[in-house]
Amino acid sequence: MLCWLLLLLPPFLLLVLLLLPTVAPRACPGASLDWLTGLQQRVAWGTLGCVAAWQRHRLEHSTRHASCSQQQALAWCLRGAPGPRGHPRGSTDMRTFRNHLPLTTASQAQEEESGWQEQHPTSSQYPREAALQATVLGLAALSKAYPAVLAPGATARLTPTSPWPRPLLWLGPILGLAGPPGAEDPQALLLAALRSPGLRALEAGTATELLDVFTGLEAHGEELARAIAAGHLGAPLPGRAAELQAALEQGPRGLALRLWPQLQVVVTLDAGGQAEAVAALRALWCQGLAFFSPAFAATGGALALSLWPDQPQGIYLLAPGAPFLELLPAKEGAPEDDSHTLLLAEAQQGEEYELVLTDCACLTRCRLGDVVLVVGTHNQCPLVRFVYRQAQTLSVRGEVTSERLFSKALHRAVAQWPGAQLLDHCCVESGVLDSSQGSAPRYEVFLDLRGLRDLSEENRDKLDLCLQDASPRYKSLRFRGSVGPIQVHLVARGAFGTLRGTLASWSSPTAAPAMPRILKHRVLAQLLHSRVLS
Repeated sequence: MLCWLLLLLPPFLLLVLLLLPTVAPRACPGASLDWLTGLQQRVAWGTLGCVAAWQRHRLEHSTRHASCSQQQALAWCLRGAPGPRGHPRGSTDMRTFRNHLPLTTASQAQEEESGWQEQHPTSSQYPREAALQATVLGLAALSKAYPAVLAPGATARLTPTSPWPRPLLWLGPILGLAGPPGAEDPQALLLAALRSPGLRALEAGTATELLDVFTGLEAHGEELARAIAAGHLGAPLPGRAAELQAALEQGPRGLALRLWPQLQVVVTLDAGGQAEAVAALRALWCQGLAFFSPAFAATGGALALSLWPDQPQGIYLLAPGAPFLELLPAKEGAPEDDSHTLLLAEAQQGEEYELVLTDCACLTRCRLGDVVLVVGTHNQCPLVRFVYRQAQTLSVRGEVTSERLFSKALHRAVAQWPGAQLLDHCCVESGVLDSSQGSAPRYEVFLDLRGLRDLSEENRDKLDLCLQDASPRYKSLRFRGSVGPIQVHLVARGAFGTLRGTLASWSSPTAAPAMPRILKHRVLAQLLHSRVLS
């Protein structure tokens, strides 16, 4: 009881302090409230520290007893969940659980119906406890690695979406994490950040969204400079407007540090298809800056935690709490009906696994398609790196070209194009666009490149040759003429930003922020095709 009182005391004090500014001016009209602001910040930091310590204690306990923690997560999932007749609701025996709930794939989950309810993950919203844990522990880890970034006015969010799975609205204004007026307007967010040269951290929902912000900044830099000089969102700042114009004239490389010399870190939420954008940001606009992601957002609302900002980016902890996760070995040549899953504590270092999530709303075990590589352990739980998505494949003649295989071939080809920097890409089977016109079907690739205005036919052919080297099956089909050569398209700037805007309008607000690299919908493919330059 005493422990709970101690945990609740800091939030209660913080609530009182948040209400004081509305009362104090009436009691002391001429009094300065600087002391109150400082006190609010100290209590806010204390509150965050208490909550983070409690969450870290729970995480350490659960990861030391991973199997027991997963049994508890499964019991919570089964409690009161609807299900088919004959399902042993009270049983958490894994063999019984697996026998009564066979695995489904994401496509089956969308198309099949059982006799009681449609079987698909009903929401991609992150479980409340997991989201709070990822946010609090991420903030604590970030403040430990970069103590100055959470000071008031030191952080700016550049996108309407937040990288934190569960933003702490009650702490945000005090710790400097609240957005400016009109925080849902991307241009207002960018303008507010540009007015503040002393920023220490930039936040964005995802790396691809941040990529769109910087490409938009280059396209509309003069307009933004005029707005700053005219005093939009505050007093006129002609000097700052001149600094913005001078920074843009020097090109994209190192732009962020020229605009904000004290900048230390970029915070984004990681998800499938984001690695390419991170690489482009590191190479150009955010050169010299650290990147940190509080979590990896997998399909279906699963979250993997990042607790070590000083470690190489992209390593995450699979925690044993809700939602209930299993691991399916992802070996090449494994039979499709292989359904032998493992618990987190049974994962082996160096092996690849597909994530399997049990959706508590409709009680289905769904293969998410997200494949991770186990690179280490924390207590009894695996540390993983996301490697590819099984659903992202190309096939025009029965071959299977995975997202990972094609990406490796593409990056190998780009390395042979002098001066080229890859920003974005998407692939399409020619049948989606109906563009083969009686000839052999082929892959079509849409690229956003920097450093090259055009590609010679010789350079375009290098991509096809690189894929042949990477895939004997594809090489055989090309040799027989069953598959045509890859068609490479260069698109205009902003094309992929428009694509992401369309994807966002199709998705629910809680959908995982993954970026597809292989398009299956004709409307999306035609959107990119309409913006082809060459």
